[in-house]
Amino acid sequence: MTQALSSLPVTDPQDRHVDWAARLRRKPRPVETVVQGLLFLCGAISILTTLGILLVLGNESLAFFTDPEVNVFEFFTGTHWQPQTGDFGVWPLVNATLMTSAIAMVVAMPLGIFAAIYLSEYAAPRAKAILKPTLEILAGIPTVVFGFFALTFITPLLRSIFGEDTVQIYNNASAGLVMGLMIVPLIASMSEDALSAVPRTLREGAYGLGATKLETTVQVVLPAALSGLVAAFIIGVSRAVGETMIVAIAAGATSQLTFNPFEAAETITGHIARISGGDLSYGSLDYTSLFALALTLFVITLGLNLVSRWLVNRFREQYD
Repeated sequence: MTQALSSLPVTDPQDRHVDWAARLRRKPRPVETVVQGLLFLCGAISILTTLGILLVLGNESLAFFTDPEVNVFEFFTGTHWQPQTGDFGVWPLVNATLMTSAIAMVVAMPLGIFAAIYLSEYAAPRAKAILKPTLEILAGIPTVVFGFFALTFITPLLRSIFGEDTVQIYNNASAGLVMGLMIVPLIASMSEDALSAVPRTLREGAYGLGATKLETTVQVVLPAALSGLVAAFIIGVSRAVGETMIVAIAAGATSQLTFNPFEAAETITGHIARISGGDLSYGSLDYTSLFALALTLFVITLGLNLVSRWLVNRFREQYD
C-alpha cells in the first residue's frame, strides 16, 4: 500500500494554483471586456479633449502674441487692459480674479472644514444622513442665481453696513462672498471624506490616553487628514478662479487694477463672458485676445493642480 502511494505523482499546490489562475485568465468574459473597453474609451476621450483644448488655445494665442500690435512683455507686466486702444496688460484682470478667489476661500474654507468636522466627528448617523445631502443641495443651484443673489442681496447689505460711498454697486467683495458660499459644499464634502478616512484606531488611542473629543479632533484627526484638507482647499481655489457667472453679474465690467474689494474690477472669466457675447470679427485682435486670457487662466489652474498634487504627496499619511 505504501509502495502504491509512493508511485503516485506529487503535485505542488503552488503549481496547481498557477494552473487554475491560467485557466481563469483564458476563460472568456465578454461583459468585463466591454466594460474595460468603455473605461479605456472614456479615458482616451478625456485626454484627447484636453489636448484639443490646448491645441486651440495655443494656436489662437500664438496668433495673438505674434501680432505686431502686441508686446508680450507688456502683456505679462502691464497694468492696463483696453483692447480698443491697444493696451494689453493682463494684470488688472489677474488681480481681480485672485482677489475674488481669495475672498471666496476666506469664507468657504472655515465654513467647509467646520461643517466637515461636525459631520464626521459629532453628528449622529441619522443627522449626518439628513444634513450632508441638504448641504450638497447648494452645489445644484445655478451660478447665475448666485450672481443675482450677490447683486440684489449681498451688495445692498454691504452698502448698508459700510456706506454707499464706500461700496460700489458692482464690487468684488459681494462676488467673492457668494462664491465662497457656493464652494462650501465642495470643500465640506471633500474634507468630510478625508476626515472619515482617518482610521478609527487613532481616535481610540487618543481617547485611551485621556484626550477629549475636541482634543482628539484638533490634535489627531485633523493632522492625519491634512493631505485631504489641502487637496480640498486647492480644488476650491481652482473652482473659484474658473467661476464666470457670479463675477460677470456682481463684480462689474471695469478693467482696473485695484486692491479695494469694494470697487468694481473685471475678472478674466467675466471679461471673456462679456466680450464673447459681442460682435467680434473672427481672427481680429480682440478675438484672439480672449484665447490668450483663457490660456493664462488655464496655466493658473494647472499650476494650482500641480501644487495640490505636490502638497498631497508631501503630507500624505499611510496607515497599515
